[in-house]
Amino acid sequence: MPFTEAELNDLLNNDEFFPDTFEGLRDRLMIDVMYQTGIRRAELIGLKENDIDPNTLSIKVLGKRNKERIIPISTFLLEDLANYNTRKHNEITLQCTNVFVTEKGKPLYDNLVYSKVKYYLSLISVKHKKSPHMLRHSFATHMLDSGADLNAVKDILGHSSLSSTQIYTHGSIENLKKVFNKAHPRENKKE
Repeated sequence: MPFTEAELNDLLNNDEFFPDTFEGLRDRLMIDVMYQTGIRRAELIGLKENDIDPNTLSIKVLGKRNKERIIPISTFLLEDLANYNTRKHNEITLQCTNVFVTEKGKPLYDNLVYSKVKYYLSLISVKHKKSPHMLRHSFATHMLDSGADLNAVKDILGHSSLSSTQIYTHGSIENLKKVFNKAHPRENKKE
């Protein structure tokens, strides 16, 4: 089960959940980036500063099988990334060009990302699965529920086939039925 939009908004908009430290800022942004872009944990870890393009409002991601893709981002996310980068460069002795780093300036690692995401998601939900992949799942489900084209979501997620993306449509089917029942002319004749 993906997280609801309300659950994720509660998490990301609550200042009490994230400490006012470099780590707190990083952790919130890390979760926000995964939710707003649908990128995988490994893609987040590998994201470099020069992969962010403020001119095109996009990030370049190196996905599975070294496939590169461009993902659009909002001006708000770009602002948050810029503020984070400023704080990172002021407070941390950097040893790499990764966007997300440890407090020692090194690249993040799988277990750190997983445990941080799990911890913060546990603050807003009792769902069993609390992982970076569930943020990806939530991204895809919310995009499709909001009417995004399946092929566009496939491209953003970096799936090679549409069938990989279709697993996220199960929640959207109920939504589609409601829309269909309200909007289709033949359904309206039953009144």
